[in-house]
Amino acid sequence: MNSKVTIPIAIIVSVIVTAGIMVTLDFGQQPLTTQVIPPETIYIDKSTSKYFEGTNNIKKISSQEELKSILETSSMFSGNFYDNRLIRSIADEGFMAAPPPMAMDDSAVVQESATVSKAQSGGSDYSTTNVQVENVDEPDYLKNDSKYVYIVSHNTLSIIDAYPAESAKIILKIALDVESQYIENMFLNEDRLVIFYNGQSNDEIIPQYDFVPIRSYESVTHALIVDVSDKENPKILKDYSIDGHFTDARMIEDYVYFVTNSNVDYQYPRLPIIMEDSVRIMTPDAFYFDNVEQFSNFNTLTAIDIFGDKINSETFLMGYSGAIYVSEDNFYLTYQQSMPFGFYENSSRDRFFDVIVPLLPDHIQEQIKAIQEDSSINSSTQWMKISELMQKSYNEMDKKDKEKLFEKIKEALNEYDVKVQEESAKTIIHKISIDNDKIEYVAKGSVPGRLLNQFSMDESEDRFRVATTTEYYTQYQGTIRTNSIYILDEQLNIVGGLDKIAPDESIFSARFMGDRLYLVTFQQVDPFFVIDLSTDTPKILGELKIPGFSNYLHPYDEEHVIGIGRDTKEIGEGRVQQLGIKIALFNVADVNNPKVTDDIVIGNSSTQSEALYDHKAFFFDKTKGILSIPINGDSQELEEITSAKKIAPDYNRWSGFYVFGLDKTNGVNLKGTITHSGEDSRYYGMSNARTFYIDDVLYTASEDYLKMNSLNSLEEVNSIKLENTGKFIEYMK
Repeated sequence: MNSKVTIPIAIIVSVIVTAGIMVTLDFGQQPLTTQVIPPETIYIDKSTSKYFEGTNNIKKISSQEELKSILETSSMFSGNFYDNRLIRSIADEGFMAAPPPMAMDDSAVVQESATVSKAQSGGSDYSTTNVQVENVDEPDYLKNDSKYVYIVSHNTLSIIDAYPAESAKIILKIALDVESQYIENMFLNEDRLVIFYNGQSNDEIIPQYDFVPIRSYESVTHALIVDVSDKENPKILKDYSIDGHFTDARMIEDYVYFVTNSNVDYQYPRLPIIMEDSVRIMTPDAFYFDNVEQFSNFNTLTAIDIFGDKINSETFLMGYSGAIYVSEDNFYLTYQQSMPFGFYENSSRDRFFDVIVPLLPDHIQEQIKAIQEDSSINSSTQWMKISELMQKSYNEMDKKDKEKLFEKIKEALNEYDVKVQEESAKTIIHKISIDNDKIEYVAKGSVPGRLLNQFSMDESEDRFRVATTTEYYTQYQGTIRTNSIYILDEQLNIVGGLDKIAPDESIFSARFMGDRLYLVTFQQVDPFFVIDLSTDTPKILGELKIPGFSNYLHPYDEEHVIGIGRDTKEIGEGRVQQLGIKIALFNVADVNNPKVTDDIVIGNSSTQSEALYDHKAFFFDKTKGILSIPINGDSQELEEITSAKKIAPDYNRWSGFYVFGLDKTNGVNLKGTITHSGEDSRYYGMSNARTFYIDDVLYTASEDYLKMNSLNSLEEVNSIKLENTGKFIEYMK
């Protein structure tokens, strides 16, 4: 392997920060004042070579040998070399939306629990998984059609004949002979299931300076395509395995797209591969980016045809992927930027010479420059001399002059620190077009701050919209926190934005709906913002401050939004106490003056709901006027409504579903509860809780039960125990 010796040079990266908008909340027709922030220049040391020229363009990795050379070169500015020997790179993982614009009226159901036409001999209509984007399905552990329910739990697959509910029964429960013991991601498409699970590779490596091969134990994602046309005898048609740990997936028509993350092993680097039934079928095209960044991960995007043999895949050398957003045409991968090794050390040096020194008296500047240029002394001695020189200068200064100088330096340092922090605290966005089995990289962009989750992003025609929270610490201002919205074009260039939204608070939920964004931030009260996105210059139309906060926002119609979160109360000294689960119906008909039509609070601070952090546990159907959420709480606190104390005495906890009637006229009204805890059930809270309906029956699922209740009266129709049945489980063939 030939490695090119490179010469370290300083390059200048010019970063254009989106036009900041200084907002005064004037809800009339007065335009907002816009303050354009000038470009800032950040100096970063890096090494140049034929692999890294600072173009920021995407480049293809032609071979395994070239991959090794690229990693060796990148190690020179990312700190992965020690004593001329490669060591494994360890990087911190980065953290982690709505339907496209549509016409809405009072009869439209603006929701993701889609009502679908009759299939097979099932019901006339039914609901499915609550998803973010219309026609883009998301994986879940439970899938259903108008007749059957499919559940993967641990390493088992259960198929339930669920319609009609009165005669519902489990017709098959089989264990999959797989390494993973916790399968929770699956798609259903007609009579095909796509089931994902994580396994381990069978590769062997020889440790450094050893001679005996050992198993590498690298993560591998399996995608099983299962034919369930014969419900009692499902068959595995294909078993694809892709290097890396499963991250997320989407299904569009007959194609499934999924992302896997595999760590970059600097000692034994290799490109990801794809196998089918343990036979290698392809090595995805691999790409990297010509910029200064720590390469910690291969992110592999794979497309598979559910009903055919087509498969395609591309892999990208970059950081750990976080939240994803997928439209019908594009796949967006995001991750938190990881600055290269030495970035902050270099910034500290530049901070002194570029900010402090120019503010010192001229004769001190000249002496410091002379010390810098003295090549006969090392850097430590140079700093000792500079330090002594500065101390002597301070001692000779008048007290007031010194204080004035120090204050001036502090202001300049604070301005510099803010710029450096803003530059380093960024979210990287990669856009990849998808069309059946075609995958094509489009563009790379970045925005300041971090994303909350997938609902912080949205694609609308040729624009991509992002809501972020920026939080950092400076020496003289302490913690700075603010929120922003950025508008990006098709090439992910920032073309507009709005910043300084709710300073000192963080985004707790976001929902893009057509030309509006509904945003909730929180510190002590819940500011609910209505933001106009009809142009590239977003503006705040209205704001509502109420106690509590919303973790998830769900569309009702163009004039109403549902929020679920927690109620709160102030307890003095700037502290806030969280209370029970809060459901609120926001009225945004008057965009300048949003208000709460109705709300309801469940339980106390110990009450929990999976719907707070997993939108798939949230069920709402406007045509039925039904809202259902899982609840787990203290039985005595919930006793008045649920008679929970008599049901779960051993744990003093109640688990089940609260079912509400919800409409814009009558607000939120409790219809009743459905209990899933009991003397014969385990107590694990209410994880993996789901609700759906078939015709006039409401189905609620937990780890223990699938319960069927009348949509109108909530009277129990049937109940099926899912776990610990005591029966044999046949393994899938």
